Amino acid sequence: MYKALYTKLINLLYNSGSIHVGSCLSCFDILIETLFFQMKKEDRFILSKGHAVPALYVLLNHLKKLPDSDLRNYLKDDTKLTGHPAPNCFSEILGFHSGSLGHGISLSSGIAEAMKYEAMLRKQRKTPKIFCLISDGECNEGQVWEAAQYAGKRNLDNLIVLVDKNGFQAFDKTINVLGDPTKKKRWEAFNFNVVETEGHNRTKIKKAFEKAYSFKNKKPRVIIFNTIKGRGVSFMENKLEWHYKKMTEVEYKKALEEINKNEN
Repeated sequence: MYKALYTKLINLLYNSGSIHVGSCLSCFDILIETLFFQMKKEDRFILSKGHAVPALYVLLNHLKKLPDSDLRNYLKDDTKLTGHPAPNCFSEILGFHSGSLGHGISLSSGIAEAMKYEAMLRKQRKTPKIFCLISDGECNEGQVWEAAQYAGKRNLDNLIVLVDKNGFQAFDKTINVLGDPTKKKRWEAFNFNVVETEGHNRTKIKKAFEKAYSFKNKKPRVIIFNTIKGRGVSFMENKLEWHYKKMTEVEYKKALEEINKNEN
């Protein structure tokens, strides 16, 4: 399954002339685990790093929530699928437009609180969760920390923040811009339970979710995934230019070749 999903993603990125290839590859394993194995029917998901939406579209297609015809028309004239999440098509999963970095965690905090309130009114045994995927560069945004402060204060333990820490943002390494904005102690200062793990090992990813759920206090949870930008394609890995660069035909064929040789 994993090779087929990676192949479909590379095909989509090339055939649509899409950029943000490295960003999609860094978070793909996280998205697969979240959407396929962690989310229940009543849970919600927000892709705050909206520029990685091709990865999300591929997985929605695999889950039969997005027709093949729509996927083929990505970024073409009259497409339903925009370069950032389009909630008009998939409101049960997307819910909101995103991609203006920093907004997703604010939206997620509000939804998490509403979910808790509704569960209380309906006397539900379990409160639905909301998962929010953000990037490490995104954590330079002040709005992220305003939302984190709110979530921590309001004890939103049904909020699961997922940080794709690939070490790069648009024009430089993240650490060169404002240092490391994803440090464990920073999240803990905002009253979060923190788990940190490797972001491309499926066993470790799954265990990180289990660890996040195991906390018995009322704090929100954050999982920091140490990832590789462009992961799985050697000439893209940890290369800044693959934030905005499109694949040539030669690069596309080489990327497919490497993906199919990988163990995943």
